[in-house]
Amino acid sequence: MRVLICGAGRVGHGIARRLAREKHDITIIDENPDLVDQVSTDLDVRGVTGHAAHPDVLKRAGAVDCEMIIAVTHFDEINMVICQIAHTLFSVPYKIARVRDQSYIDPAWKNIFSREGLPIDMVISPEVEVGEAILQRLRTPGAVMSATFGKEKIKLLGLEIDAKSPLLDTPVDQIRGLFPDLSARIVGIGRKDAVRAPRSTDVLKPEDRAYVAVLDSHADRLTSIFNRDNERLDHVVIIGGGNVGLYVAKTLERESTMRIRLVESSVARADAAVAELKRTIVIQGDGLSPDILAEAGAPKADFVIAITNDDKTNLLICNLAKRAGAKRAMALVNATELAGLARDMRVDAVLDPRALTVSQILLRMRRGRILGLQSIEAGLAEVAEGITLESSSLIGKTLGYDDLPDGVAAAAVIRDGNVIIAGPDVTVRAEDHLIVFYEESMVRKVEKYFRVSPDFF
Repeated sequence: MRVLICGAGRVGHGIARRLAREKHDITIIDENPDLVDQVSTDLDVRGVTGHAAHPDVLKRAGAVDCEMIIAVTHFDEINMVICQIAHTLFSVPYKIARVRDQSYIDPAWKNIFSREGLPIDMVISPEVEVGEAILQRLRTPGAVMSATFGKEKIKLLGLEIDAKSPLLDTPVDQIRGLFPDLSARIVGIGRKDAVRAPRSTDVLKPEDRAYVAVLDSHADRLTSIFNRDNERLDHVVIIGGGNVGLYVAKTLERESTMRIRLVESSVARADAAVAELKRTIVIQGDGLSPDILAEAGAPKADFVIAITNDDKTNLLICNLAKRAGAKRAMALVNATELAGLARDMRVDAVLDPRALTVSQILLRMRRGRILGLQSIEAGLAEVAEGITLESSSLIGKTLGYDDLPDGVAAAAVIRDGNVIIAGPDVTVRAEDHLIVFYEESMVRKVEKYFRVSPDFF
């Protein structure tokens, strides 16, 4: 697919990296020649220097015959104009824009993004995506990652394996027999720098990362089996009062009775947070200050969430909080190279905004009837939910660990609204909603599972 990416900052660079790995034809546009040079040098992509909202620049970049345009500059209004020009002048089939200001995506103005209004096919709101990811983690605090599928009936949890886990050295296909009342299935194993779909005889080792599909109502029991503390959260400290911090605090106020403390260094933003929040105590100060952390109650907090605009600051805040006594800490980290330091700094979980954005874009690029998608570990694997058509090669196949090709593992089937955890006794039918884990090299194979085969006609 020919794709134009407008904006060569962190998000644009991250999207280009992921799409280039899949051999898409990528051109990236930015006014800053240094950023364009950096991206085009690092990746196998074409770079164009210029203002992406100018028609001549878009034409020079190949908008005439591109299939998708992704506008992720720093300015919402420019991203909207880029999509409008791409539609009006170049008839680009699919247009994606990053829109950060919440007033634009308020449901009251939902007609803004339509064929009659601004012809944008998909709006990316990083603050909402990151905020929802944080809330998912808080709902399953024992996990290092969390996502939902099947209209939230199925959770995908990433769980670290410690040396005391009762599941060590047990073949994955025998775990179901050990816990027959647990509706869960291990679908992926991360070990060191690799992630793969397991076969029936694979076992878990200390420090592995197990990716487990579990019925939502069984998630608490699953985390306890994995020796992951899943106590009720009573006290959360949020460091960073920007859009994400406010979104999380407001949602927690609505959904829970927990004590919430929000720390913001900017006086103006702290004042704005006070005006918008009801129960949350807002503290104006530097989150790196031990005194401020103590005032917020971080040493006794169940969860400290550092979501300032600086990756290094977030990691340091989490480290300070954990040393002071916080039970868990989560950091927002954009730079992949810094995310690797999290474990050494005692950070329990890391959020990468770019990975969340890329997952949404990949969902639109995947061919076939794919309803949901989650990228795993910087794109080394994915989990997708798709609808199996009558012509799918999966129809009639069983879903044991060794029944699908290497690199693919079935998680669950949703049929007539009921969740069926995958296994050798489950057979695929037409119109099933199938949730499947697959390694990066199997993307095209999995796409075919959810597409109409030419032989069908």
